[in-house]
Amino acid sequence: MSTPRIATSLLLRASRSSIIRTPRQFRALPAPTSRATPLAIKSQSRPYSQNSPSPPQSKIYAFEDVQKLSTNPSPSRILIDTREPGELKSSGTIPGALNIPVVSQADSWFITPEEFEDRYGFERPGKDVEVVFFCKAGVRSKTAAELARQAGWGKVGEYKGSWLDWEGKGGKIEGGRS
Repeated sequence: MSTPRIATSLLLRASRSSIIRTPRQFRALPAPTSRATPLAIKSQSRPYSQNSPSPPQSKIYAFEDVQKLSTNPSPSRILIDTREPGELKSSGTIPGALNIPVVSQADSWFITPEEFEDRYGFERPGKDVEVVFFCKAGVRSKTAAELARQAGWGKVGEYKGSWLDWEGKGGKIEGGRS
């Protein structure tokens, strides 16, 4: 590029930014002359609005509740660890908990009872049984609880503190590396 072209280019760039611009002028719209009666507006109910019923919530379990469930198992309430099998091998699990991993086996609650038993080696909990979910920090257990509700389980619980709370409070551990 030659020197005059560079100088011209720089001059044009500089002049663009230094141009004074006046504010745009708006003209006022004429006032309406007719005296129309406003139409009645009907209220609309949308499925996602505040008028719709809230989705069912999980029963929340604390450390003491899970400890009782672990020491006194009940056929009407089952504790389910939603972590992956590798995590259980390294850390262990809450005594009496069944393992149904939610990340790698998200369809677990939607398969047939026979397929469930073939996959996990135990009978799928009935829909009348309360299923209480936990994971490492409470995120995957929330997902698992939602999946179980979508599949038709009405009694769903979550141990929000999950494994980190259990281990931190000195809960008994089954399996894992010693």
